[in-house]
Amino acid sequence: MFSVSQDEAAAIQRAFHESGEWAAVVELRRHFHIQDNVNALNAVRSIVRWAQPPHPSPISPV
Repeated sequence: MFSVSQDEAAAIQRAFHESGEWAAVVELRRHFHIQDNVNALNAVRSIVRWAQPPHPSPISPV
């Protein structure tokens, strides 16, 4: 198990969207020591599915 920062997740997601799954696996491995392809690919797929937290809507004066 490992934890992923928002910056690491953003880099992995960017690699995925720009160049595909295996580029994202390479990016994941830049940050974490995961040698098993199956585990690395599963981690990438999980990270890519994460949604960005919604931005709070501005409060309008009443």
